[in-house]
Amino acid sequence: MAWGFQPLESRQRIHAPSYGLHISPGDCKAAAAMGCQGRHQPFTEQPASHSGRQICTFRSAMPSEILLKIFSYLDAVSLLCIGCVNKRFYHLANDNVIWFKIYSSFFPPKRTNWKTNSGERTAVLLSHATIQDRESGYWKNEYIMKQIATGKTRIIQLLKPINPSTGLPLKTKEAINLRWVIVLKDRNGKEHVMEQVDISYKDRSITVFWYGTNWPCLDTLSALELCGVTPLLLDQCKVPTKNGPWRRSLIAEFNLTNLTKVSTMIGSDMLVQLFHLNPGLLVGLWKKGNGIAFVIASLHHHQLIERSTLGSATIQYILPPHKPILDDVDPEYGLHGYQLHIDMHSGGHTYMCGTFRNLFCRKDYIRNGYLRLTVISLKNNSQHLPLAGKVGFFWRTDVFEGNVQNCYMMDVTLLDETEKPFWCFSAPVYMKLSSKASCLYDYMGHNYDLNYMDSEGKVHVELVWIEESKEYYIVNLVLYLSTEKVNRWFGTKY
Repeated sequence: MAWGFQPLESRQRIHAPSYGLHISPGDCKAAAAMGCQGRHQPFTEQPASHSGRQICTFRSAMPSEILLKIFSYLDAVSLLCIGCVNKRFYHLANDNVIWFKIYSSFFPPKRTNWKTNSGERTAVLLSHATIQDRESGYWKNEYIMKQIATGKTRIIQLLKPINPSTGLPLKTKEAINLRWVIVLKDRNGKEHVMEQVDISYKDRSITVFWYGTNWPCLDTLSALELCGVTPLLLDQCKVPTKNGPWRRSLIAEFNLTNLTKVSTMIGSDMLVQLFHLNPGLLVGLWKKGNGIAFVIASLHHHQLIERSTLGSATIQYILPPHKPILDDVDPEYGLHGYQLHIDMHSGGHTYMCGTFRNLFCRKDYIRNGYLRLTVISLKNNSQHLPLAGKVGFFWRTDVFEGNVQNCYMMDVTLLDETEKPFWCFSAPVYMKLSSKASCLYDYMGHNYDLNYMDSEGKVHVELVWIEESKEYYIVNLVLYLSTEKVNRWFGTKY
């Protein structure tokens, strides 16, 4: 099966859709202008020149035997890059002898005496392998697939230790040594890949930012894909680089057709309007011209690494099904013992952060397909909490910045009684002026509602603006859990 590299016929990014493999034009230009560099020596991109074009023409005219000799000194990353220069280099860089030597150096057979030098070892291996009987590029494909499998194994091992206080992987930061891109697709099938510009870390989520001046016209776009990006060869590239062979893992896909009509506008200021697309994507549009100003993705840590690394460029990673632990003794199994951690934040500012334990739902509170968990009671003044600081969503671009009032990010982490993540999300939310009259005589001010909903549950928050202290108070916070999700999780029949 061919790996899918094609020679560079344009300045477009090279990729193999079936595996999510990509190489940027910078690597191809560097490979085309390279000299005979040793293995593991990185290329540096040089500006184009007349002499450089003459050198490239001269090397393209070299006999294949000499080029193969030169290619034999290159490492795997360099071979992948140089195979994108033109058709001739593409076929020569697929040479099975070269790739078999690379494969055997990284994945040697276990039952072999390896006290010989590398040349003798390769000769022994070659004598036992019918290399010429394989199609061109066979050992390249084998090497790449083995590297991908090895990388996935490492990631899974990193995710095993669990932080008992959060219920999330303990080594999340070590595992998220990757980056994220968005792929904008227009109606003609052309892709525009946008690299992340900035990233903000929280205890249970990350926020990724894209902004700049090279956005395609919104009216021509049909879809947006959010992908995790990892180096293809993790053993040779521990830290992701902008240039080099890398692969995508599709996290989510969003429809951009009629964006302003099908999505929810959650706020605006003098310059931009904010539109929310589930799950967790925020698109900022300029008021003047209706063009894209920025895109922001809010990603919860729960299963983020798996979704960002274990999928492909076209298929999302399918999470393994949950196996319920049955309990025939507890008549209210699945109704109690919940623990909620909630974080409301924006741009490095935390407005509210708290953990609430021993949440429960009585059977009488199961209505309309939802379990009700009261976190902050409207009738209990001692539970009411203020939001710290001036509440708003901070945004910026290369030139402008601003603050959209009454909007922010909300992270919700709900653990079950065994302290395993039951419902987790991170999403932009907004507070809307309520039409209901307040029944609280201790708070005199405007009332606001905040609502979030997805397939697994709902969050309802009621707030009051206190004019004297210039702050919002949360006076009611309720979670509604889907009974379908609860029954599926615990094996119950509520």
